[in-house]
Amino acid sequence: MTTQIDVLSPREVPLGGPRAMRVRRTLPQRHRSLIGAWCFVDHYGPDEVDETGGMVLPAHPHTGLQTASWLFGGELEHRDSVGSLATVRPGELNLMTAGRGISHTEVSTPDTTLLHGAQLWIALPDATRHCDPGFEHFAPEPVRGPGWEARVFIGSLLGTSSPVHTHTPLLGAELILAPGRSLEVDVDATFEHGVLLDVGLVELDGTEIKPSDLAHVAEGRTTLTITALEESRLLLLGGPPFGEAIVMWWNFIGRTHEEIVGFREEWQDQITADGEVVDAGTSVAAGRFGVVDLDLPPIPAPELPNVRLKLRH
Repeated sequence: MTTQIDVLSPREVPLGGPRAMRVRRTLPQRHRSLIGAWCFVDHYGPDEVDETGGMVLPAHPHTGLQTASWLFGGELEHRDSVGSLATVRPGELNLMTAGRGISHTEVSTPDTTLLHGAQLWIALPDATRHCDPGFEHFAPEPVRGPGWEARVFIGSLLGTSSPVHTHTPLLGAELILAPGRSLEVDVDATFEHGVLLDVGLVELDGTEIKPSDLAHVAEGRTTLTITALEESRLLLLGGPPFGEAIVMWWNFIGRTHEEIVGFREEWQDQITADGEVVDAGTSVAAGRFGVVDLDLPPIPAPELPNVRLKLRH
């Protein structure tokens, strides 16, 4: 079966403000918002921390999603309002479930000199999007074959599986290919797939993909053939089409404009007193999003646009 491959090029955006480190974003885009339940893909680095300042994301909120943090280089310290404290390292997954509401921080560690990785979001289906917040950490064992290596951090691929819990069927894996190696991967025909190239140059079933590109393949395929034209590393993402319309704005996922407005108001009410953001390490109340124990003032929500937020499909 021949399926068209759509290559999505990244756009560069600041992470957390105009002076923050910059990331290359491929999801969401105007003509594509999701691949399966994957709804957000940021690719960053390799960045010299001495030059960029690294990643410093004070407390900020989320609803209706899971965050999947995956590093190629450097380390991040994760703290959240359910009490989790974990270090994100290369080849290890931190999966945070926001559910009805959570807040967290991500800060590059003092020993990190080079920061390089991907930040991924997963939309939660309506049936479970108000679940309790939580956190999981998983370090997948690599599987290897002639000229290739894989780490499956979500779902199943190449005879290995991840134990982490997702709310819809999903696939997330890192693949490393030697120059000239062609790997045919058996995949679920009910899934659509995305290939995010980190480094190198590959062809996906004959379509060339460059670093930071995200290639989308519609459902219906039982195999994908990835050929490395030079030594390459990529993320393979997948899942059945999500099938639900979402509203996504800033760090919130909901189902209506009014719901997002409410989330924003709750966050602002939680972190402000007399109209000003509270001092670092304090909070007016735990509220929907809880409190993170870190000596940085929380990030206030931006102003909403003067138009109704649109549904994304």
